[in-house]
Amino acid sequence: MDLSVVVPTLNGRDRLAACLDALAAHAPEAEVIVANGPSADGTTGMVRDREDVDVLVEISDRTVNVARNAGIEVATGEAVALVDYDNRIGAGWLDAVRAGLDDADAVTGPVTPIEPKEERDGEAFIDEERTESDEKRRDGDDEEDGPERRAIAGTEVTYFEGGNVAFRRETLRDLDGFDEYLHTGGARDAAHRLAQMGRTVAWREGMAVAKELPSPTAADGGRSAREWGWKYRALAYRLLKNYGVRPSVVARAGTHAATDAFGAAGDVLRGESTPSRWVSTGRDVILGLAGGSSDGLVARSRDRSPARNPNGISERADRAVAKYDRRSEAEE
Repeated sequence: MDLSVVVPTLNGRDRLAACLDALAAHAPEAEVIVANGPSADGTTGMVRDREDVDVLVEISDRTVNVARNAGIEVATGEAVALVDYDNRIGAGWLDAVRAGLDDADAVTGPVTPIEPKEERDGEAFIDEERTESDEKRRDGDDEEDGPERRAIAGTEVTYFEGGNVAFRRETLRDLDGFDEYLHTGGARDAAHRLAQMGRTVAWREGMAVAKELPSPTAADGGRSAREWGWKYRALAYRLLKNYGVRPSVVARAGTHAATDAFGAAGDVLRGESTPSRWVSTGRDVILGLAGGSSDGLVARSRDRSPARNPNGISERADRAVAKYDRRSEAEE
């Protein structure tokens, strides 16, 4: 099975280099594609100097789903994997990918955190994995030995790690890639759509990666208001887009909001936050839910196909602002 590996990155040159080193060591025959956008830390020069990267795609958007789609667009493998720039694959990763895709349409595996450096050496896209981990805790799912699963509106959904997942090519084609409306939560949205289409997601322990965590971005460990707003905009959007208006959908969004509200109130009582911040956060949550619900219903009406992706790969042709392709050079 020919494998393409797409690595989205943003201002993470040093951690990206470690990721590429691991790919060169443990998946040397894979086609490696870096989707960079738009970094200002010398990432472009570092990647172009490496001979183990087949394609570098430069994009202007600062969202991970655009980067994923830009890489998927140029991938040629029978299978396509997504590996975050701060993840490092291990020796058994490639075998686990192949075994998983023999049995399912997609395969994922564990992500093990490793200690961060004293100083953060890169700027990530909006931290999708942190948002997804928060949602997992809100749902009371702390299981570490397998994927998160959830029944929503009668559909059994198996979530996957957005920075450690592989798909059969035809699966990504039918999904039309990731929904570029979403700044965060794109992997969870894709999991909903896979479930609606009756596609399967396998879990392989051997498909493990080590993740170099960044240092905390705020002294109190809190989120910015913008992140809160986008978390709830994304949550409402993907639920309404995929399932429509249903009591279970409304209850799920409400449970998330209530749990976070009580948690933020606790921060105020402990002196770790202020009442004005609590009110501001609540406003952003409400606005996020309202905006995401409206946009989700519009998206549902725009794309009634099983893919439920009105903002997918096929809808846009201007993601890349530059492309450096060693494959064409080799052919010449």
